[in-house]
Amino acid sequence: MKIKQLKILSLLFLISFISVGCFEDLDDNPVSTRDLNNFVWKGLNTYYLYKDDVPNLANDRFTESEYDSYLNSFSSPEGLFESLIYQRQTIDRFSWITDNYIELQQQLNGTTYNNGMEFGLVRFSSTSSDVFGYVRYVLPNTDAESKGLKRGDIFHAVNGVSLNVNNYRDLLRPNNYTINLAIYNDNGTTETDDDSIEPTNQSINLTKSPYTENPIFIKQVLEVANQNVGYLMYNGFTRDFDNQLNDAFGYFQSQNIQNLVLDLRYNSGGSVNTAILLSSMITGQFTGQVFNTNQWNSEIQSQLNPGSLVNNFVNNDDGTSLNSLSLGKLYVLTSKSTASASELVINCLNPYIEVVQIGTSTTGKYQASITLYDSPDFRGININPIHTYAMQPLVLKTANSIGNTDYNDGLYPTIQAKERYGNLGVLGDPDETLLSLALQQIMDGGRMSMQPLNSTEVIGDSKDFTLTKNRMYID
Repeated sequence: MKIKQLKILSLLFLISFISVGCFEDLDDNPVSTRDLNNFVWKGLNTYYLYKDDVPNLANDRFTESEYDSYLNSFSSPEGLFESLIYQRQTIDRFSWITDNYIELQQQLNGTTYNNGMEFGLVRFSSTSSDVFGYVRYVLPNTDAESKGLKRGDIFHAVNGVSLNVNNYRDLLRPNNYTINLAIYNDNGTTETDDDSIEPTNQSINLTKSPYTENPIFIKQVLEVANQNVGYLMYNGFTRDFDNQLNDAFGYFQSQNIQNLVLDLRYNSGGSVNTAILLSSMITGQFTGQVFNTNQWNSEIQSQLNPGSLVNNFVNNDDGTSLNSLSLGKLYVLTSKSTASASELVINCLNPYIEVVQIGTSTTGKYQASITLYDSPDFRGININPIHTYAMQPLVLKTANSIGNTDYNDGLYPTIQAKERYGNLGVLGDPDETLLSLALQQIMDGGRMSMQPLNSTEVIGDSKDFTLTKNRMYID
């Protein structure tokens, strides 16, 4: 007898939020590994984008007895989950499983344990294992702000232990740690071969606490060549802040801006719906036209109405009119930390307006995910009360209106440039490296220039320590 595939009850759904108080004591009713593995297999068998490419997810792969033996051969749900991921290093770099979906739900609302230090992690070259951190920005009303930490600060060690590619995750994960500061010495040259990190005797102890980040970090208007230029540093596609995002564009409207610089260099993604809203605010002249199309696995794709596979530009958010700028050109600042919903905005605006991308290539995540719970239909209601496991598998990939997708290596910049770690500058200041390049383009009327890139390699950032990094999810 073959295993019968679960009926797909709902494909596009809102995540339901569950309170901790509704759970029994998990120790009183322990769940078996076999039952957890059953949840993993059935969820991936139903929804996984790359199901067709994974033989062990085929509907007719096992008889009942074979299925039981297969599930029991894995000692943990994480082990089974990883065994079913398609080409982990190249194609599916982003699916994951968690044993604490309550924390995930909090982070989807923008709340994380955070000390306020948003940082990048860098090593000088592929031959070096040494790592240093640099502060990208400091969140307001946090421990980092109260301790005087600022953008551009450098740290080379944590708790007195020098950072390297093997230990930085463990050192920076705890809720409390001490960073050991250093100075970045570029020796007055643009080359990096002679750069060095020089430790100081200064250190700062930092403590994380629950924090809800407003993704609208900076909004301002600059006057450049007798034009009003809007600058928006936007650090996360968080649904709870869509009204504030619309208000920011109302401000730009009131200031009659002629150009917009959208800073997504530290934005690792979020809600697809918010990406559509942001793109519709930037434009406004394409309401009803195709923003993007979605492609699920072949089984789901065949059961969906073709109209449900298309997202269009909009002119309102649940009845609230959008403040749209009707721009025909956009300047976007990017880095390797620019991912998922950020890339969706760039890719899907490209067929309609001129997008001048300044910085480095992006992450390369064109797939979206949903949260699967251990419930009859994998939704966030009637969840199995004896564990808190959930999965976040890739379930669809996005393409723009002319079919561009599969950008595994990221979206490449029009103008190539990197931040200078020894002189990061002040975010929003016209002289800051990437913003100054955008403003120069506006003043020069689009004349292209390329900046020399240093050889240092960004290997991670502070969002690596959250569950929602590089996440593009369906609302």
